[in-house]
Amino acid sequence: MASTDLATEQRLLREIDTVSHNRTQVRIWLGVVVLALFALVLVGGATRLTESGLSITQWKPIHGVIPPLTAAEWQEEFDLYKQIPQYEQLNSDMTVEGFKTIFWWEWAHRLLARSIGLIFALPLAFFWIRGQIEPRLKLPLVGLLALGGFQGFIGWWMVSSGLADRTEVSQYRLATHLVIACLIFISCVWIGRGLAPHADDPAPTKSSRKMAAIIVCMALFQIYLGALVAGLDAGMSYNTWPLMDGSLVPGDLFIQQPAWINVFENPKTVQFVHRIGAYVLFAFVLMHMIASLRAAPETTHARRSVLLFVLVTLQAIIGITTLLLQVPVGWGVAHQGGALIVLGFAVAHWRAFVGEYPRPVAIKVPD
Repeated sequence: MASTDLATEQRLLREIDTVSHNRTQVRIWLGVVVLALFALVLVGGATRLTESGLSITQWKPIHGVIPPLTAAEWQEEFDLYKQIPQYEQLNSDMTVEGFKTIFWWEWAHRLLARSIGLIFALPLAFFWIRGQIEPRLKLPLVGLLALGGFQGFIGWWMVSSGLADRTEVSQYRLATHLVIACLIFISCVWIGRGLAPHADDPAPTKSSRKMAAIIVCMALFQIYLGALVAGLDAGMSYNTWPLMDGSLVPGDLFIQQPAWINVFENPKTVQFVHRIGAYVLFAFVLMHMIASLRAAPETTHARRSVLLFVLVTLQAIIGITTLLLQVPVGWGVAHQGGALIVLGFAVAHWRAFVGEYPRPVAIKVPD
């Protein structure tokens, strides 16, 4: 009987080791996807800031991987760009050499997006065939793959808004494109964090988990507001802080009719709302940190709340600097990258309150 119990225990331990090994591999893969998504958002930000997003006027998901290779091909691509309002109204003196600069930014952005599709799909198929994907994760991961494909369509939908009657893409479509990218990013962080071991520390307060969830929602909403700011070039004006247009609350915030449209289409209002969103997020993260430190200062949850506050503070400093310098490309990209770091850490912080995914193997040692 004792030998039977020992064999059962050894079998369970082997199964536990297998699950841990599989989770580690899947988590590393998702970590690579997260880093690739982070790079994609940074390149996308640079593409927007350099006004390169409309340089490729056709959607060629397969053929578009190959850039122009000859002078004739470059001229053909340039001639297509000459047909859109951005060239006619803003860049009519541009040469082929100047066009290459903006082309390479957009081409790199699209190539990286395609590469992420492969980085996600091929390992998913590999792990799936080998039985390393837990049943509870199969549908979410397939859903993420589908959402990534849909994001490619959304990207073209965004670009197409600037090819006919505008010199830039629609701020609504830009915000949609960025938010979907963030949702994919959030999902990968959430799943990857759920596959990692968690500390057994209890939540500092009864509301800690809820506050962590609210912080994630606020950070995502702040990114959405930032996309509206970028889409309207709202950061290029009112480059003072803490005052805006000479006061804490500037005038003419609701000059357009109907009044609600100002929140989406009035650059002054959009920038002001983005500022207010930053203040609210900062205050909420500060309260979350104070509450955690007062209730349980020695827990990992409390220490994470401190780091989250530090990240939000650094992001605020980067944002203010970017505004005061009138949004140079480097600082603008840093601000967008900082937003994603805050979002990713906030998601991991929230996930820690939920705990890791239950083990599919019952860990019970026979009596």
